[in-house]
Amino acid sequence: MLHAPPSQHNPLYLDANATEPLRPIAQQALNEGLAQLGNPASVHTAGRKARVMLEQARKQLAGAFGREADSFVFTSGGTEANTLAVHGFGHAIGRPILIGATEHDAIRKAAPGACVIPVDQNGLIECAALETQLASHAAEAGALVCIMAANNETGVYAPLEDIAALCRQYGAHLHIDAVQAAGRMSGTDPFSQAVASGALVGASLALSAHKMGGVMGAGALLLPEDRPLPPLLPGGGQERGRRGGTPALAAHLSMAAALVESQQQEWSRLQILRDELEAICCHAGAVIMGRDVPRLPNTVSALLPGVAAQVQLMALDIEGYCVSAGSACSSGKVARSHVLEAMGQGEGAGQAIRISLPWNVQAEHVRAFGQAYSRMAQRFAERGLLQNNRTTS
Repeated sequence: MLHAPPSQHNPLYLDANATEPLRPIAQQALNEGLAQLGNPASVHTAGRKARVMLEQARKQLAGAFGREADSFVFTSGGTEANTLAVHGFGHAIGRPILIGATEHDAIRKAAPGACVIPVDQNGLIECAALETQLASHAAEAGALVCIMAANNETGVYAPLEDIAALCRQYGAHLHIDAVQAAGRMSGTDPFSQAVASGALVGASLALSAHKMGGVMGAGALLLPEDRPLPPLLPGGGQERGRRGGTPALAAHLSMAAALVESQQQEWSRLQILRDELEAICCHAGAVIMGRDVPRLPNTVSALLPGVAAQVQLMALDIEGYCVSAGSACSSGKVARSHVLEAMGQGEGAGQAIRISLPWNVQAEHVRAFGQAYSRMAQRFAERGLLQNNRTTS
C-alpha cells in the first residue's frame, strides 16, 4: 500500500514507455559487467572472459527472437539501431523508403523524404494503401518498409503478419521498431505471435535495453541472417564490421537479463490495471485512443477534450505523478502529437497524455492516480474547460 501520498518530492512514476525502472536482475548483471577489466576485443585472459560474457548475452537476446547470434548487432540504443537499419537497408543501396504515419522520430528523422503510409482512426496501418505504394515500386529493387511493432504513445500493435506478407509479395525489406514491444511480450500479443509464427524471419528488428528494464545506453539491431551491413560507425571493425566501437559490456549484459525476466512476467496483471484505469478516465470525461484494437498491456493514451496536454501534465506533476504527453525524445517539449494527428484527432492531438504502467507498479498506485486524474478533470469541468462532445475512439 502507499506509505505516503505522492508529491513532487516523492513522485509516483507512471512513464514506463519513456524508460522502465531498472529491474534488480538487470542491476546485478550490470554490476557483474562493471567488475570486468578486459576489453572484449583483447586476446588476453581478461579480454577473453569479457568476450565470453558478451557473446552469451548476444546468444540470449538473439535466441529470444529465433535468430542466430551472428545476426545480432549491439548498438547504443533503439535510435541507433533504427538509424543503422534505415542506412543499411535503405539509403546505402538506394531503396525507396516507406514509413508508417505514426512512426517514432528515430525513423522519421532518419528517412525525411520517405513515403508515408496512412493509418486509420485507431492508428492501424492501412494495408491497402501500403500495397498500393509497394506496387508502385515493384519495378525497382524493392522498398524498405519501416513499421513500429507497438506505438510508443498509444500502445497500438501493428498488424505485422499482414504487413510482412505484403513485403514478401513485393520483395520489400521490412524493418520493425520493436523498442516498446520487445520487453512486453506475453506470448499472446500480436508481436509475440508474429515472432512465433515465423512471419518476421526476413525482417530486421530494433531493440532498446531501458524499455525492458535494463540500463540506458544499450540496444541492438537484429538482422534477418548473418549478412554484411554498411556501418554508420566503421571504427575498428567490431560487430563483424557492422558497427565500430568498443561495446558497452555492462549495459548489454543488463539488457539480456532484463529481456529474459520480462518474458517470464505475467503481463495480464498490468492489462487488468490498465483497463481499470481507462474506465476511471472515461468516467472523468476522457477519450481513450486506440481502445478498440490490441494494445500494449501497460499503455493508456487519454485525451481530455478541451484541455491542453501541458496543462494536464503540470496539474498532475504538482500532485506528484510522473506521466507524459507522448514521446520522451523531444527535449522536454510538449507539442501536438503527430501520432494523434495521423489518427484524425485534429485539435485533440494536443490534448492527450500518456500513462504507461511500469513492470513493478502496484494496484494501489494505479488507483491513487485514477483518483487524482478524476479530481483534475472535475476542476477543469468546473472552470468550463472540459468539452464532452467527443465519442470514444
